[in-house]
Amino acid sequence: MKRVSIFGATGSIGQNTIDLISRDPESYDVVALSGGKNVSQLADDARKLGADVAVTSEPALLPELRERLSGSGVEAAAGPEALVEAARRPADWVMSAIVGAAGLPPGLAALEQGATLALANKESMVCAGPLVMQTAEANGGRVLPVDSEHSAVFQALIGEDLAAVERVIITASGGAFRDWPLENLAEATPEQAATHPNWDMGQRITIDSASMFNKALEVIETKEFFQIDPALIEVLVHPESMIHALVGFRDGALMAHVGPPDMRHAIGFALHHPERQALPVERLDLVKLGKFTFREACDARWPALRLAREVMQTGGLSGAVFNAAKEHALDAFIDRRIGFPAMAEVVEQTINRVSAESGLIAAGITLDNVQAADHLARVTADAIIKKRH
Repeated sequence: MKRVSIFGATGSIGQNTIDLISRDPESYDVVALSGGKNVSQLADDARKLGADVAVTSEPALLPELRERLSGSGVEAAAGPEALVEAARRPADWVMSAIVGAAGLPPGLAALEQGATLALANKESMVCAGPLVMQTAEANGGRVLPVDSEHSAVFQALIGEDLAAVERVIITASGGAFRDWPLENLAEATPEQAATHPNWDMGQRITIDSASMFNKALEVIETKEFFQIDPALIEVLVHPESMIHALVGFRDGALMAHVGPPDMRHAIGFALHHPERQALPVERLDLVKLGKFTFREACDARWPALRLAREVMQTGGLSGAVFNAAKEHALDAFIDRRIGFPAMAEVVEQTINRVSAESGLIAAGITLDNVQAADHLARVTADAIIKKRH
C-alpha cells in the first residue's frame, strides 16, 4: 500500500489526484490533505479517504475544520507550520499542488523525508530550483513533474541522452485573449481573463494563462528541472492544447507528447511511475481532430515571456522576485486596482528596483533567502501598485 499526501487537495490538481486515488482506494493510505478556505471540501475529502490529518492554510478556519471533522478520527490543523509538520509525516508519494511560493516549504519538508514529490507547484522550481533538486538528492527523494508540459518533456526524454537535445518546445493555449486586438487588453476584466478556452482550472492559474505568466514560470521551470540551456527552450501557441510539448534532437527528429487537456494524465503518470497504468482519460480521435495548428508567442502580446528569459539570464534569487511580484500583481488585477497589461509592467519594475537597491538577488539560494526575496518583492510591488493606483 502506497502512503500518499496531497497538498493543495481542494484545488483542481488536488481534486483530480483524489479522483484517481478514489478509484483504487485499497492501494493507498492517505496521510495528509491540505487546502485553503474551502474547509468543507477539505473535511469531506479527509473523511472519505480516511486521512490522518487535514490542514487548512487559514488559521482562522481551524475551529470550523475541527467541527466538520468531529468524530471522524481525522486530526485537524492550520497554518504554515502545520503544513510543514504534515509534510514531515512519512509518505511514499506527495502531491505538491499548493499555489504560489507557499508550496515550497512543505515540498522541501517532504523531500527531506525521502519522498517522491509529484510537483505541480511550479513556483518551487522558479524560486528555488537548485535547492529543491539538492534536497531530493541529499535525502534519497525524487521529483517528478506534474505540469502537463514538463511531464511531456520528461516522458519524451525517457531512454534519451540529454546531450542529444537541441530544442525543447513548450506549448501554450494562448488563454482567453489570444485572439483579442492588443489595444483592447487594457479593458480586460478578471472575469474575462478567468475563462479558459480549453482547460478547467482555478481562477488564478487561468488568468496567468491569459497573461502567459503561467507559461513564463514553466519556461524557467524547464530550465531548472532539466538543466537545459535557456536558449534551447521555445514557446509556441497551440490553440488545440493537444500537444503538450515537443523535444527536438540533433538528428532532426521531434518527439511530441499528444493527449487530451486532462491533468489526470500527468498526475497518473507521476502516481504510477515508473509503470503506466490505465487512466480514465479521453482517447483521441485524430481523424475527428483533423489538424494541429501553431502560432508564434510574441512578446508584444505576452511580455511575461521576455521577462522569464531575463530572469534566467540573471539567475540567483531573481526567480523568487519574479514570482512574488507576479503573485502580488495578480492580486491587484483581481481586485481591479490595476489593468491587465499593468501586471507585466509591475513585475518588470519590481525586478528592476529590487535588483538596483538590494544585493539579495546574488545571495545563495536557501529557504531563508528565498523567503526574504519573496517578502521584499511583495513590499516593492505593493508600493509600485499603490503609486499607480
